[in-house]
Amino acid sequence: MSSFLVEAILLLTLISITLVVIFDKDLVSVVVVYCAFSFVTMFLYIIMGAPDVAFTEAVIGVISTIYFIMTLKSIDRRCK
Repeated sequence: MSSFLVEAILLLTLISITLVVIFDKDLVSVVVVYCAFSFVTMFLYIIMGAPDVAFTEAVIGVISTIYFIMTLKSIDRRCK
């Protein structure tokens, strides 16, 4: 499979993930889909030949996902 085709598939995947994040109402699923967005972006950077940027994206994606989950838990406790 050519690199252009793989990049096009990943970009279409990113667009569809973005639409899910925009239109979904459930915050937990938005956080999970955001994590998937970060994961797909990391693969795109690897294919483009930027492993340092991919590593940074992976680290920031994990940290922000953990932060979002902790925030959702905090909001849930305050609402009850």
